[in-house]
Amino acid sequence: MKFHNTELEGAYVIQLDKYHDRRGFFARTYCQKEFQEQSLVSNIAQANTSFNKKAGTLRGMHFQAEPHQETKLVRCTSGAIYDVIVDMRHWSATYKRWIAVELTAENGRMLYVPDHFAHGFITLKDRTEVHYLVSEFYAPGAERGIRWDDPAFAIEWPRPVEVISEKDAAWPDFADG
Repeated sequence: MKFHNTELEGAYVIQLDKYHDRRGFFARTYCQKEFQEQSLVSNIAQANTSFNKKAGTLRGMHFQAEPHQETKLVRCTSGAIYDVIVDMRHWSATYKRWIAVELTAENGRMLYVPDHFAHGFITLKDRTEVHYLVSEFYAPGAERGIRWDDPAFAIEWPRPVEVISEKDAAWPDFADG
């Protein structure tokens, strides 16, 4: 795997090293040793999959409050997503800034999302599947979110939102506090 820094400290785009032959390719998608060598969170508590029927499906922007904050490793296994993270670390120089990365089954990129970051995506193709490795167990009482269109973040989405859950559409306006 190749680890590439992003403009948000602690967040990485990870490119798979694909070994091709006549059958196709083989690639390692996670290695505890390689993550530890990069000083990244390397414990995995859960693996989750999100299947999305329609292009234009938005999921997010989610995070968990302390002490249940999550680090995520996100990979698109079918289709394509525009994956967005927002730095929610009030002590960070990049507080409230966001980046987006296009993750597709073809490009083999993954996004390493540190804890204290909000995460969400919009699907760019029908029948898109996303696989997450997560460092902490889901704690319903610690679930938090920011609205995808909150002006406090001004996230630029590449297409209109066509499908969104009621909960994700209803997060209140962000207030520093």
